[in-house]
Amino acid sequence: MSSLSRELVFLILQFLDEEKFKETVHRLEQESGFFFNMRYFEDLVTGGEWDEVEKYLSGFTKVDDNRYSMKIFFEIRKQKYLEALDRRDRAKAVDILVKDLKVFSAFNEELFKEITQLLTLENFRENEQLSKYGDTKSARGIMLAELKKLIEANPLFRDKLQFPTLKNSRLRTLINQSLNWQHQLCKNPRPNPDIKTLFVDHTCGPPNGARAPSPVTNPLMNAAVPKPGGFPPLGAHGPFQPGPAPLPAPLAGWMANPSPVAHPAASAGPMGLVAPNNAAALIKRPRTPPNNSAAMDYQTADSDHVLKRTRPFGVSDEVSTLPVNILPVPYNSQNHGQSSYSSDDLPRNVIMNLSQGSAVKSLDFHPLQQVLLLVGTNMGEVMVWELVTRERVAFNNFKVWDLAACSMPLQASLASDYTASINRVMWSPDGTLFGVAYSKHIVHIYSYSANDLKNHLEIEAHVGSVNDLAFSFPSKLCIVTCGEDRLIKVWDAVNGTKQFVFEGHEAPVYSVCPHHKETIQFIFSTATDGKIKAWLYDNVGSRVDYDAPGHSSTIMAYSADGSRLFSCGTNKEGESFLVEWNESEGAVKRTYHGLGKRSVGVVQFDTTRNRFLAAGDEFMVKFWDMDSVNLLTTMDADGALPASPCIRFNKDGTLLAVSTNENGVKILANADGVRQLRSAENRPFDASRVASTAGVKPPTMNAFPPGSAALGASIVDRNTSVPTMLGMSADNRSLVDVKPRVDESMDKSKVWKLIEITEASQCRSLRLPDSISAMRVSRLIYTNSGLAILALASNAVHKLWKWQRNDRNLTGKANASVMPQLWQPSSGILMTNDLSDTNPEDAVSCFALSKNDSYVMSASGGKISLFNMMTFKTMTTFMAPPPAATFLAFHPQDNNIIAIGMEDSSIQIYNVRVDEVKTKLKGHQKRITGLAFSNVLNVLVSSGADSQ
Repeated sequence: MSSLSRELVFLILQFLDEEKFKETVHRLEQESGFFFNMRYFEDLVTGGEWDEVEKYLSGFTKVDDNRYSMKIFFEIRKQKYLEALDRRDRAKAVDILVKDLKVFSAFNEELFKEITQLLTLENFRENEQLSKYGDTKSARGIMLAELKKLIEANPLFRDKLQFPTLKNSRLRTLINQSLNWQHQLCKNPRPNPDIKTLFVDHTCGPPNGARAPSPVTNPLMNAAVPKPGGFPPLGAHGPFQPGPAPLPAPLAGWMANPSPVAHPAASAGPMGLVAPNNAAALIKRPRTPPNNSAAMDYQTADSDHVLKRTRPFGVSDEVSTLPVNILPVPYNSQNHGQSSYSSDDLPRNVIMNLSQGSAVKSLDFHPLQQVLLLVGTNMGEVMVWELVTRERVAFNNFKVWDLAACSMPLQASLASDYTASINRVMWSPDGTLFGVAYSKHIVHIYSYSANDLKNHLEIEAHVGSVNDLAFSFPSKLCIVTCGEDRLIKVWDAVNGTKQFVFEGHEAPVYSVCPHHKETIQFIFSTATDGKIKAWLYDNVGSRVDYDAPGHSSTIMAYSADGSRLFSCGTNKEGESFLVEWNESEGAVKRTYHGLGKRSVGVVQFDTTRNRFLAAGDEFMVKFWDMDSVNLLTTMDADGALPASPCIRFNKDGTLLAVSTNENGVKILANADGVRQLRSAENRPFDASRVASTAGVKPPTMNAFPPGSAALGASIVDRNTSVPTMLGMSADNRSLVDVKPRVDESMDKSKVWKLIEITEASQCRSLRLPDSISAMRVSRLIYTNSGLAILALASNAVHKLWKWQRNDRNLTGKANASVMPQLWQPSSGILMTNDLSDTNPEDAVSCFALSKNDSYVMSASGGKISLFNMMTFKTMTTFMAPPPAATFLAFHPQDNNIIAIGMEDSSIQIYNVRVDEVKTKLKGHQKRITGLAFSNVLNVLVSSGADSQ
């Protein structure tokens, strides 16, 4: 198939997806084999539709294509087999064993026998390797994470996991361009052609009245071509204005004012779209007709051209040559590849309650140090909480820093009432600054470092209340404010100088939402009369004049990846509206159900994980899946919430802050959030280091593709971690050019309250039992779980002591009060390193544990060995000396990548999966004595016997 034919298939897939032909989309994906829809695959696996799973996979690979494909099918069939056993359906299990799993016996007969023996057990969890098998849902989730890694590593899926980047409704656009071209070739082109079919070329009938201007004399001939969208282009009826930058496609649909003239024939009826609520929504963007030059340059939807403001010139002769746009262009949701989360991932468990002393008005989590919470109250108090220690680490009351510099109206207001409420608090993208918008004229910008607040800027931003504040980066870091004086202003965040003033709203401006698409920076603003406007960083004026649903006071926000736009607001009648916008059309795409009617206040909302929406409403927090209009779930956070609580997620969506009616904030967490707080408990941040690191965009941590060990490594050996998806948005929490957390920059003084050990009675000791021949211990380490200790003796034998969970040791953690067990598998084998010709006493012993404690990589002067920690079996050996390995370290994100320090002073970055040295590092003069990967930064640290 030619490359153009292949691209045509992608255009058809996009069209089918937009028109909601769901089954047909996936059938074409499978039959063509061009695009593997990971989201669809995840849904099939999660739903246990095993026949459909294998049918879909069959379009891309077969069982015996390669070892990745073999393990993919093995994992699926094994899960199906275990689920049958779990249901006590032994007949089905036998059927799966014979028909589905038998094929793998030729490759690993021992593993097949082990699987067969599960039939003899009353509960397959009696098998040690399956003892941690949970319920069906969790098992499928763990398997799915493994399958995704295998698919990503499988060369047969290369270039098939990413859907091409296409403008919305690309096939429709091409058809529209073709119709425009055909219309221009008509001998007598009509101003409003009546196109009824695509099966034959379009021609206009004989003229009926005055002839329309020809393409050659058309004054729009050389005009810029706008993107497809729901409104006519600015400038279609008037001369271009100088200055504005080009607009990206999603914004272009918003950047227009309704035309005074409707052209219904140009639409020919919508195809599955919500009926527009005004005549302007029926008008599609015109295309520039070609000129008569020999080389015809067809303008496409990919052209980024300037859009200008419409002038009210009335009906122009230019209207008669508006080209045909018979196919409406709907919003493309592009759900390919969206992350898969369930409602169980939502932070629902209350883990702490922070007392503020006055009513909370605004919340924001630090973009890097996600355990720092910024709070603003109705009494003008601003404070920073460290959630790990539950300490208020910074606090300031409202106070004007330079009263003499204030305007007379502000001085008069403060003279009568020296108080102000906080309307908004927000961190800057790098977390070194935060802004506070007050109800009286003032914006304060603080610098934050090492739990210390310093006054940075005091700006008298607006006359009256400053209703909202945000940070943006048009060319440098700026602060965007809006206020009761109906203005939007942009300020330099360094020196506070005014950059822009945007006028045009006829009511107080309620909120601002800076964002960017591609290289275009813009600002959405909303007013209390329900008007929405958009602005570029220029002096041309607003590019949008649109109504919010219900004419409500509205807040707008993008999803974390910046691809989807939402708004939530409440009107004067108390009706609330939570919607998703179709940016291409400038219309509401989806209205979410479940918000109640209120007597006072505006509903607050937030987004997280590119998947969920949350709103504080009716004394609870309500959640929606972004792709479903129906309410997903609600929770009351153990009660005591106000009617419209303030809510805010941290960047990872693991923590949720909710205001209470008792002048407090409740912190809710999911399982990851609890772990996040616990892991940070011993490693608090040093905020003074953030500024030096936040401005540098780190390279991708996963330098090598993730993968898996060979087939048969273990029945249940899977890494369950799922990488976080980052995107670009005006939301500071999702900026990709800031680091997520700098765990290495810590204030160690807070880790422990040090106790001087002066007496033996202050310590507890325990001699570990050892029935194996006693030899000198060369290396010793706790497992990552803290449940065991692993030792490597000088004779190259490993010993593993495990603590059992019982009445005396409820956690099962290693301790000196309970005797552990020297553990060996039932086979009785030992993990023994290769010694080669090395004298054990002279050999440098080294080992490293994988992050999930499943593998140990070890060497004792000979080859490096990889052992399965659950079976003690040797998975592989490699790298025979010389030189010998002297230090080993696993990559924290990928168990297949290891750093190997060598006796000859080199460091080798080795990929176990493909048995290949990826990189060789040199710099030391003597053998390597230490290696450490950062868990967050893309950094490897080494030490050598050369004292370097």
